[in-house]
Amino acid sequence: MTHSPREMIEILVGFPTVSRDSNLDLIHFVRDYLAGCGVESRLVPNEDATKANLYATVGPGAEGGVVLSGHTDVVPIDGQPWDTDPFEVVERDGRLYGRGTADMKSFSAIALALVPDMLARGLKRPIHLALSYDEEVGCLGAPAMIERIAAEVPRPAAVIVGEPTSMKVMTAHKGITVMETTVTGHEAHSSQTHRGVSAVMAAARLVSKLDEMARVEAGNTSALPFEPPFTTIHVGTIDGGTAANIISRRCRFVWDIRHIPEDDPMIHVDRFNAWCESEVLPGMRSVAPEAGIETRMLNRAPAFGPEESGEAERIARAITGDNAVHAAAYAAEAGQFQEAGFSTVICGPGSIDQAHQPNEFIELDQIGQCERFLRRLMDDLSR
Repeated sequence: MTHSPREMIEILVGFPTVSRDSNLDLIHFVRDYLAGCGVESRLVPNEDATKANLYATVGPGAEGGVVLSGHTDVVPIDGQPWDTDPFEVVERDGRLYGRGTADMKSFSAIALALVPDMLARGLKRPIHLALSYDEEVGCLGAPAMIERIAAEVPRPAAVIVGEPTSMKVMTAHKGITVMETTVTGHEAHSSQTHRGVSAVMAAARLVSKLDEMARVEAGNTSALPFEPPFTTIHVGTIDGGTAANIISRRCRFVWDIRHIPEDDPMIHVDRFNAWCESEVLPGMRSVAPEAGIETRMLNRAPAFGPEESGEAERIARAITGDNAVHAAAYAAEAGQFQEAGFSTVICGPGSIDQAHQPNEFIELDQIGQCERFLRRLMDDLSR
């Protein structure tokens, strides 16, 4: 059964694949759809088999093909004032509204809709489809799939990650390292602060230190056009304490480093840990020897940087005619593909300005541009 790009966007958006939930209904639909086209898929599940990546080859089993990579998960809609059902595509004023229309189901949907045309074209070099899970919570799914592609697929010449770039060619994105810091204090009555160690008060000092480090980094700018053009450090959540009259025993906060390609995030983590050891812990342990500060990494995704004579960049620029330098402040699986040795570029329909917001949308013109891009790619791979 064939579907137009518009119809396939409606189908994929209709699967509520928020990162906290399973994506298997969508993955199984894609698997069955491709099987109906005569294309075999391979699934790479997570540890408890509640989610899966999928990759498939359309065309010959030859080297020199192109990977089209997209993530299947979307961010939550909780508390957002949507005017329409987020998981039902609505067209209005030249736009398609729905969760994931921009970020980033449209790219994958257009590629899937074109599979029958890819097969009819008689590609000389293949197109590989790669769909991952949990990109929105740290690019967690893609590494296992990338490892399998590297081991099992004839070497592709390029990877195109279809994150929303308004079909501009992005050659860099920041990396992300997510950390969790847990402070353990010592409980006592709040009238006897000399007998207790407040985890919340200590955590406040640590957050203040991270803010100081972030302000220092604002002066270390990149030559690449990131916005902002420097490594950022940000505390996203914090919780701790029991009551106003109890000196808190525990406080936990989660923070991230979004680093430019030329920066090593672990330098900042090491600097933070050293400051905790030298400036904060001695005072805490002078009152309560069991007091502590523990920081651990929750996840990371490497930065992505320009390649010298990169084949992916050459292909994307030749098709789009875009020769300007663009860089993304968000993280994606592009850095993971590049780290595994694949020439990679980011180029996809829609704008990141509409991502993660209520009434997310993609312009119909962007869908047309992406379809034309992929058809020209098919032309190139058919020669």
